[in-house]
Amino acid sequence: MKRALLLPLLGILAACGTTEHQGAPSAESAPRPATTTSAAPTVPAKPEPAKDGTCPYLDTKFVAEANGQLVRKTMLSTDQPHPACFFYANATEIQLTVRVYVGDKKIAKTLVDEAAPVDQSNEATVPAGWKGSYMATANGAVYAVAKDGAAVVVTTNQKQTIKARRIAETAIGNLKLGY
Repeated sequence: MKRALLLPLLGILAACGTTEHQGAPSAESAPRPATTTSAAPTVPAKPEPAKDGTCPYLDTKFVAEANGQLVRKTMLSTDQPHPACFFYANATEIQLTVRVYVGDKKIAKTLVDEAAPVDQSNEATVPAGWKGSYMATANGAVYAVAKDGAAVVVTTNQKQTIKARRIAETAIGNLKLGY
């Protein structure tokens, strides 16, 4: 009779032992939280003049007036949807470059920060809603601003940053960026 009572009791104890083991996952089998690695967005390579052409968002006469130099030729990069425009003072000297980027917000900000590092430049807030920096450089000046996922960077061989700013404002307006 003791045997008849003992067998069911052993079955219960055995079941309790396996339930305890199965109920709590071991450290090896416990699901691990998903690790998210947000890779830094890749900044596009600096544009290069690739072909002769007409800048689709800036008139050559306007650039000549705004920058104070005749424009002898214009070249475009292969970037899409907005190619960078290179305006030449003569056959080999670039007087003004306008780079337009539309896409990831982080990349737009990075492009602006690379062109005019915050710790070396002045704050730019024109046009309204755009933020960036401007500064004189060894070879001229730069005006770089971003808004949302768009960035416009203007470099000129002229020391007056106002010239680069005026051209940036016009490019942004002509492209209807951020409006």
